[in-house]
Amino acid sequence: MPFLEQLAGNLIYGAILGAVYGLATMGLSQIFGVLKIVNVGHGAFIMLGAFTAYWMFTLYSINPMLSIPIALVIGLSMGLAVFYTVIRRLIGAPELSSLLATFGIGIFLEELAKFFWGPDHRGYTWNIGSVNLSITLIPYSKLLAFGMSIIIALILYSIFQKTRIGTAIRAVVEDREGAMVCGVNVTRIYALSFAIGIGLTVMSGVLVTLFVPVGINPYMGGEYTLKAFVIAVLGGLSSPWGAFVGGFIFGLLENGSYTILSLFPNVEPFSLTRFVAFSVLLIILLVKPTGLMGGEGE
Repeated sequence: MPFLEQLAGNLIYGAILGAVYGLATMGLSQIFGVLKIVNVGHGAFIMLGAFTAYWMFTLYSINPMLSIPIALVIGLSMGLAVFYTVIRRLIGAPELSSLLATFGIGIFLEELAKFFWGPDHRGYTWNIGSVNLSITLIPYSKLLAFGMSIIIALILYSIFQKTRIGTAIRAVVEDREGAMVCGVNVTRIYALSFAIGIGLTVMSGVLVTLFVPVGINPYMGGEYTLKAFVIAVLGGLSSPWGAFVGGFIFGLLENGSYTILSLFPNVEPFSLTRFVAFSVLLIILLVKPTGLMGGEGE
């Protein structure tokens, strides 16, 4: 029974963390779904969101939930700036060009953060109590992160499905030339889509800090880039909603496998969780190469 309780508690925690993973990946899928550009500098923007929450909390005592709109403004502004200075020139270019460009942007942001804030690990603790579920204690801060991730995803869904801007974005995804004939400014839609993707990513960095109290540093994004690509491919690379579902699955796999692997002697469970995640990813792709929601709800 103690093992089952521990497993159940970790799965609950995994679902909560998975919602944040899903939100962190939606920006990556959004950019690829509209612009067909893979942002390999994705983790650097998560890092910027994490530092936004850290500085707002430590310098001005602003709690992380109130840092989210600040991170959104920063992300949208950076997304527009990066699009018009770099990405706009790469629309329709060979894939390697955009890969190198986004990789370079990620490195630039990391080194810029190191220059201004140093390489040290930082963190903060936002303790507002916990809820006792009998099998585990869940901090309210993590529950707020879970709820906020779902709210942001639902807001994005409503924008895409029920507004003229969302209709225009979906039209560009379906048929770029047809959308242009209908009067849609495709360049502006690309810019807006890229900005939204970066905005989502920076916002998710704020929520990530609630799970890594001492892990905020300029190079923290690499791990999240790797996870985001696994989640994106798992859910369907061009589907933001698939990415959100994939985040839940990844969170459950990561925490559930850790509990099970810890039963085996001479095994490092934390290291093997990635092996389990990639194994499940391979199995799913063998069954459905486009991912769980590939081609749906894009």
